[in-house]
Amino acid sequence: MTVTTRLGLSALGTLPIANRPSVRPGEVRPGIVHLGLGAFHRAHQAVYTEAAVAASGGNWGIVGVAPRSREILDLLREQDRLYSVLTAGGPADEARAIGILAGLGHAAGDPYGVVSAIADPGIRIVSLTVTEKAYRILDDDHFRAQLTGDAPPVSVPALLARGLLARRAAGAGPLTVLCCDNLQNNGPRIRDMVTRALAVAGAELPDDVAFPATMVDRIVPATSADHRRRAALALGADDAVPVVAEPFTQWVIEDRFPGGRPDWAAAGAILTDDVTPWETLKLRALNAVHSALAYLGALAGLPLIADSLELPGMIGLLRRFLADEVALTVTPPPGVTVSDYGETVLVRFANRELGHRNLQVAMDGTQKLPHRLLGTITDLRDLGAHSPWAALFLAAWMRFARGYADSGATLPLDDPLAGRIREVLAAAPDTPDGVVGALLGLFPPSLAGDDVLRRALIRWYTSLDRHGAAATVREAGE
Repeated sequence: MTVTTRLGLSALGTLPIANRPSVRPGEVRPGIVHLGLGAFHRAHQAVYTEAAVAASGGNWGIVGVAPRSREILDLLREQDRLYSVLTAGGPADEARAIGILAGLGHAAGDPYGVVSAIADPGIRIVSLTVTEKAYRILDDDHFRAQLTGDAPPVSVPALLARGLLARRAAGAGPLTVLCCDNLQNNGPRIRDMVTRALAVAGAELPDDVAFPATMVDRIVPATSADHRRRAALALGADDAVPVVAEPFTQWVIEDRFPGGRPDWAAAGAILTDDVTPWETLKLRALNAVHSALAYLGALAGLPLIADSLELPGMIGLLRRFLADEVALTVTPPPGVTVSDYGETVLVRFANRELGHRNLQVAMDGTQKLPHRLLGTITDLRDLGAHSPWAALFLAAWMRFARGYADSGATLPLDDPLAGRIREVLAAAPDTPDGVVGALLGLFPPSLAGDDVLRRALIRWYTSLDRHGAAATVREAGE
């Protein structure tokens, strides 16, 4: 079947009622400027905001700003700011058009237009999904010129700083800057960035600007040609810019909004005084399991996270890790248990629609593992307990860092410390004791001096090296 109708306002009447947007473009005035028009925002915060407006009203339309590329921006304009979300991995494909975009902007092409939008009194929230690199404060003349007004403010820190200054000059009222990137402690981190940017501009942070922390979670894989075909069939119209997402979605928000906010709770978001318990649970349960599957699966020669989960013994092993180690070191949010959360994680990672590749998840191990695994190991040691399963996962990373799978196939080492890893391995004996000792030295000294952990790592590394990941997982999970 071929769908020939192009998504746009004129096509909405032809769509099944369940597939139509809850809010049509232009029905509500803008209340949010969002920097970043990528797939995650369009499958996550935009969906929550449209549902909140549909449930409780309010002028909370989103002005979506593309930082650099115009491609998505132009295609959205051709479709009257409409796009669709394909939910994949359930019993059947589901697609729905989203119409919450009340305007579009281009930071690279019209930075002063974005600054003006931020300064508009009708805007009460500036939200962001721009990835961690975009928040950097650079020490160079061009960056300083953006902050002082001597050059167009094309970077994220400059857009925020100049926008806040313009807003203060206009008397536009309080504002919330809401980071929706997957960063730990993201609210305070963005506050620090903006404070430093304003200092370069010779100004101080206004008192009426808030930076709440958030925790976001929804897996949004890259949209393929097949996804676009399926989205058209499920929606009833051809969409040039659909996004695909898993059924699961979660948004935890620190409830500090001096200028007000949409009724995101009505859309299923969790409003709280403290995001930290949710953040810790995600890191130590979901993200740690993700890394474990990536390293063990890559060693076994498997391409996808879903493949790794199907290794005999893997589910039992991960359940032991969650029950025996994570549950002892995490105080979950009220009404949540580590075991129930962990079961949700296992179901999500079994979804082949996500297409998560082991080698992609295995990237940047020296940056990820301290937050995902090492905290669990340290906390258990402080409780007088040991962490055999976390030690296995850390040993799998060490075996992965040697650069070859169980079959002998080459494994890429994509890590900011790749050079240092190769250097210490080249200087150490190519034995389990030598490899473990060399790589432990890259982590905090308290771990390197932990003899119990070192022995566990050597034992697991030896098993992985001699018998392979599949056999090691099978024995550990029995």
